[in-house]
Amino acid sequence: MREKILIVGGAGYVGSMLTKKLLNKGYKVKIFDLFIYDVEFEKNNDLEVIKGDIRNIPLLKKALKDIDHVIHLACISNDPSFELDPSLGKSINFDPFEPFVKICIENKIKRFIYASSSSVYGLSKKKDVTEDHILKPLTDYSKYKVGCEEILSRYKHSDMVWTIIRPATVCGYSIRQRFDVVVNLLTNLAYNKKEISVFGGDQLRPNVNINDMTDSYLTVLKSDYKKTKYETFNVGYENLKVLEIAELVRKTINEKVNLKILPTDDNRSYHISSSKIEDVLNFKMKYTVEDAVKELVQAFESSMYIDPLIN
Repeated sequence: MREKILIVGGAGYVGSMLTKKLLNKGYKVKIFDLFIYDVEFEKNNDLEVIKGDIRNIPLLKKALKDIDHVIHLACISNDPSFELDPSLGKSINFDPFEPFVKICIENKIKRFIYASSSSVYGLSKKKDVTEDHILKPLTDYSKYKVGCEEILSRYKHSDMVWTIIRPATVCGYSIRQRFDVVVNLLTNLAYNKKEISVFGGDQLRPNVNINDMTDSYLTVLKSDYKKTKYETFNVGYENLKVLEIAELVRKTINEKVNLKILPTDDNRSYHISSSKIEDVLNFKMKYTVEDAVKELVQAFESSMYIDPLIN
């Protein structure tokens, strides 16, 4: 009997591409998402879609029927968005989390994979930030990510195997594209405006190609329970300064692009190590930031985005 996955936030930037990958691998997938943005999935008998709010716990409970594993991706997904309405962000990113974990345990979910964030490390000068590094969240977004991790840590005596993933900043093409993350933002500006503005530039940002990001979830799903039970894994590949990303984008596009360097108050800077997921689960990154830029350029050249500078 094939396993059935519930992806909460399955119509988002990463979730939509993970859904496609899981279907291609033979899983049955159920998406629970608000569908704020238009995302079209190819018709597939193994795909079920529920339009719902994560704060609607009774609806979430219904969605768990016949589910084997849960991948929790849903959240207000970055610091600027969160800061637009902190109370709304908390009501989505944190408040429903423990009630959801409890009903997952009640419904005998086998695996629960939670997408945290590498931003929980905040500011660190350590060369390689590993999973046991002290957490220093600098924003409400990352503080509530830590809060959700702490909630999970209280459920180590249930039969549900939970795993925490701390992704680097994801980049690359998706059917539900985001242009507010650094590589995608700079590529968009460079290609469509021939101008990049870099705020600061010396801050280190760990990056991960969306193809590796989705593969990491698949790897956790397929791995021995003993290797993933109550474990936390960083998932990142290239640790680059923001200015280095800008220069890479200019080089990859191979056109004259004007570069402006402006001051910033955003001092988040950290350099994560993802050696644990390679050592424990034999997961190796295959795709680069340059690959992500090339994918986005190809999408622009194919006119796949109506007005990316607005959307």
